[in-house]
Amino acid sequence: MDDILLNKIPFEEFDYQTLLGVLQGYAHPRMKISSLLAKGTIVRVKKGLYIFGESRRRRPFCRELLANLIYGPSYVSLEYALHYHGLTPERAETVTSVTCGRSRTFATPIGTFTYRMIPIEAFRTGMDRVEQDAGRSFLIAIPEKALADRVVAERGAGITTQKDLQDYLLNNLRIDPTALGDLNPVRLQEIARHYRSRRIKLMADLVNRLRKGRKGGINA
Repeated sequence: MDDILLNKIPFEEFDYQTLLGVLQGYAHPRMKISSLLAKGTIVRVKKGLYIFGESRRRRPFCRELLANLIYGPSYVSLEYALHYHGLTPERAETVTSVTCGRSRTFATPIGTFTYRMIPIEAFRTGMDRVEQDAGRSFLIAIPEKALADRVVAERGAGITTQKDLQDYLLNNLRIDPTALGDLNPVRLQEIARHYRSRRIKLMADLVNRLRKGRKGGINA
C-alpha cells in the first residue's frame, strides 16, 4: 500500500481528494486513511491536508506551501520571510503569514503556523510567487513587504525618527545592515501608501538615505 501511495502521489504535501483518489478501489477508504494515520505512513497537518510520515518521506516537505494551504487567503511574511530573504540571522521556528481574514494560529504536528490580519489594501501589494517543481508555487512577501509587515505589527516601540527606526531595525530585529541598504525605497513608498503608514514612509526615507550614503557606512 505504501508503494502505491508513493507512486501515485508525487509530492510530499497532498489533500484529501488526492488521497481518496488513490484509495478509490477500497470498500472503506476512510477506514484505510485512519489506518495510514495510525501507522504514521501519513500525517494530518489539518483537516483535509496531509504529508507523508517521516519514514516514507522522499524529500523535505515545503513549509511555505503548507502555510498557504492551511489558511487563506494568505502569504508568508513577517519573521519567517525576513529570514527566508536573508534579512535576519535566526530561522523562525513558527511559520508566519499575513492574511486579510481573521488572525489565526494553528498548532500542527509539524509546527506552529500563525496568520496576522492586515488591511486588504496592504495585503494586495508586495507579494511574490515562488515557482517550484511541476508547476507548483507558493506566495511570500517580498523583502520590503516582510519588513513593513513586521514594523507595522510592532506596538509601543516609540518610533518617531529615522534614528529611532534604524536603532529598532538593527538592534531589536537584528536586520542585516547591508541587506537593509539593499532594499528598494520606491517599493517601500508604495507599500506605505497602501498601508497608509507614516512608519513605513519613514523606513523608505531611511533606506534612501542609507543607499545615498553607503560609501560612508551605515551611519552616514
